[in-house]
Amino acid sequence: MQRNFSTPKEFRIERSLTPQAVACIECHRQETPGIFADWAASRHASSNISCIDCHLAQPNDVDIAKKHEQYYDKPEMPFGERKYFAPIATVVTPKDCSRCHPDEAQQYAKSKHANTLEIIWKIDPWLNDGMNSEIERKSGCYACHGTIVALDENGEINKETWPNVGVGRINLDGSLGSCTSCHTRHRFSTAEARMPEACDQCHLGPDHPQIEIFEESKHGTIYHAYKDEYNFKAAPGTWTAGVDYRAPTCAACHMSGASTVMTTHDVTERLSWELQAPLTVRPSDFAALPADTNWKTERDKMKKICYQCHSNAWTDDHYAMLDKVVNEYNETYFKPAKQMLDELYEKKLLDKTKFFDEHVEVRFYELWHHEGRRARMGTAMMAPDYAWWHGFYELKHHYNQYMEEARHLVETNKKAYEYPDFPAATGNTTKPAVIFGPKK
Repeated sequence: MQRNFSTPKEFRIERSLTPQAVACIECHRQETPGIFADWAASRHASSNISCIDCHLAQPNDVDIAKKHEQYYDKPEMPFGERKYFAPIATVVTPKDCSRCHPDEAQQYAKSKHANTLEIIWKIDPWLNDGMNSEIERKSGCYACHGTIVALDENGEINKETWPNVGVGRINLDGSLGSCTSCHTRHRFSTAEARMPEACDQCHLGPDHPQIEIFEESKHGTIYHAYKDEYNFKAAPGTWTAGVDYRAPTCAACHMSGASTVMTTHDVTERLSWELQAPLTVRPSDFAALPADTNWKTERDKMKKICYQCHSNAWTDDHYAMLDKVVNEYNETYFKPAKQMLDELYEKKLLDKTKFFDEHVEVRFYELWHHEGRRARMGTAMMAPDYAWWHGFYELKHHYNQYMEEARHLVETNKKAYEYPDFPAATGNTTKPAVIFGPKK
């Protein structure tokens, strides 16, 4: 009787791949075995999609990797012959991915993710007032929001703009974003993108602690208890609550399909409030990037996601609470604080030249950007500790201290102390022309 021994899986390249494609695979098998192993385990490899299908450039493309082209003139190297030559682009963009994934690319292109670089340039004083340096931006802000990829004088990718996989990266071909932000190279796994760990690369910290909020919520608790039983590898469009997972992850609520709600790569969908904004507004009223949506329609979509596991009453009551929290934040905290800030500027007790160089400005910023967001997002995603202790509790104390300092300036008619040596306030304040057009 033959015993049932397991056999190691071997990747074979005997399935009608072109000589150029074979050259890419064999070379990278030796030179970058990690990349090869990831790709070989991917659905791309199973579908006979090779390196060249994603990285192939047209002869007149500006982003052709010139150093890579030189390899084919080195006969001493394996495959160093012109017959294996193919023009290659280092940066694979959503435009490239759209050749096989047109719907996903189209949805992504209009999302907040793809347009996040434009959003922060419209609402973020760190950029607009040059209060951080270029290297601080590249290592921090742009790592998630994206750089504007550019070429240097030699036609190579400018090191100041690369490497980067930010969701709002602006590519040389004009497309926005990077699919590998969520489907990391070179496995491009749907299963990975369904896990909350795919989102926590960017959605964490004092200003947008979605992953911490998820961890605290019942959803997160159930996920960690039963994630080994989740079927993350279900085919696209079939991932089903109660069948493939017990409690939702970020993707299950914001992207995956359920009932009559279609799968989407536009994370702006299903939102009925814009909780990142200083003053909470409907997504269609968010001036930085107005959504082409109706909030009632999108709320109904999200409710259908909730109905997979929750009753109508539970879901409706949750949204009623969220609406009251939004009103509490807007009317009790943000509007009075903004009115006081405007008064200080009007009376010239604060200098408008730069933000963050006066303490009152910092306090106002953190009111909405830190505690205010935590209170609203904690409520929306059912994390009471973030709604109260990290949210409204801290917001109250911050608000009181802010108003005390502001009223003192008004009563004494004394200008606020201005930090004379704010460190590394050297960032370029010119809005990127590729987004906003040439400066007038």
